[in-house]
Amino acid sequence: MHDLTSGSLIRNLLRSSAMMLVGMVFQTLYFLVDLYFVGRLGKSAVAAVSLSGNLMFLTLALTQMLGVGTTALIAHAAGRKDRDQVRLVFNQSLGLSLIVGGVFLLVMVALRGRFATVQSADPETARLAAEYLAWFVPSLAAQFAMVAVAAALRGIGDFKPGMIVQAATVVLNIVLAPVLMFGWGTGRALGVAGTALASFAAVVVGVVALFAYVLRVGGLLRFIAAEQRPRLAMWARMLKIGLPAGLEFGLMGVYMFAVYAITRRFGAAAQAGFGIGLRVVQAGFMPVVALGFAVSPVAGQNFGARLPDRVRGTFRAAAKLAAVMMGALALACHFFPQALVRVFNGDPDVLAVGGEYLRIVAWNFIPSGIVFVSSSMFQALGNTLPPLVSSVVRTSLAVIPAYLLSTTDGFALRWIWYLSAASVVCQMALNLFFLRREYARKLVFAEAPVIAVRSAG
Repeated sequence: MHDLTSGSLIRNLLRSSAMMLVGMVFQTLYFLVDLYFVGRLGKSAVAAVSLSGNLMFLTLALTQMLGVGTTALIAHAAGRKDRDQVRLVFNQSLGLSLIVGGVFLLVMVALRGRFATVQSADPETARLAAEYLAWFVPSLAAQFAMVAVAAALRGIGDFKPGMIVQAATVVLNIVLAPVLMFGWGTGRALGVAGTALASFAAVVVGVVALFAYVLRVGGLLRFIAAEQRPRLAMWARMLKIGLPAGLEFGLMGVYMFAVYAITRRFGAAAQAGFGIGLRVVQAGFMPVVALGFAVSPVAGQNFGARLPDRVRGTFRAAAKLAAVMMGALALACHFFPQALVRVFNGDPDVLAVGGEYLRIVAWNFIPSGIVFVSSSMFQALGNTLPPLVSSVVRTSLAVIPAYLLSTTDGFALRWIWYLSAASVVCQMALNLFFLRREYARKLVFAEAPVIAVRSAG
């Protein structure tokens, strides 16, 4: 276990987020390389693969529901130096994740054809999307077990194995994707299904590697079958923290679904432009996402150790780092939007939509960074309802007006991007207000801070 209750907060955040960032840099590289190769198959293929973004957000919502509660409870127990509780939460989380992942697999395999048809702009896009989902759905289902283990490792401050495994699986994915897509060396080109099959193979390798690490190292995290049997009280504690966080990610999926529904009438080029722009944004957000992953265990361990000044200091340091990161990305996307899209597809219509999207949404990057780190603070404090409320407000401000405007004459897609930028600013303001109120409620301790017992040896 890595003790995050002492030492420089900036150093703890940078060290923890650096581990996450290395893995996410590889993940970003995969997103971009994958999109580059898919772009060679044409705009319908790009649109088909982009549609999976909605399903990705659903998976993120479910895994967040499980992972956030796991990280928070384990961080609190680690801060109290309660080893038995750390192990119990880990095993309960793993058992619950396997159940949810199995249900997800069964449901989405049954619905994948309908899912592809409803969202696609034309039959060809729907056909390609269904081919892609045939292997992409199993790859998403396999991630549930991996997320449970990675979340537990973050809770005890052990970021390195997750980073190594993620980097290795991404490299494997990058190598396999073009081979399977274009049939390099095999003579059998699988097209968009090939990149999904590569993702599935990489995730399976990642799951096996993380499980092997826990088995070899032991320590705080150990697989104990008896502790994986359902304990509803423990599940309730995890879900009380994780469910609102999962619903928050689910709302992102609602926004994505609404945008794709609105863009259908503008054709596959518009969907491809938005899909590429979104992938660029997701890639650029990786540093602040890594920072958010670090904030929760750092603040969580200090909260468990009853150190309120260090809890507050964690947010201040993270907010400054997020503003710098997002400011740099905003400048790149605002001034060179079409150049970023052209890397993946040179179709003039795709460039127009993707470039306009990046130029406008760049205005919300710094507020988005503050939203990420403040949401992680709520996870650390064990109350994720406030950021859910702000996400509901944000989604309502973006989706409802967008739908109403889409029914008017002269509607343009850029109206949606402006609504999105404005709604994120409102979300940031609400998060900051709620966080201040949470400080007043949670950071008043009746007992003295917990002091770690040091061995005489």
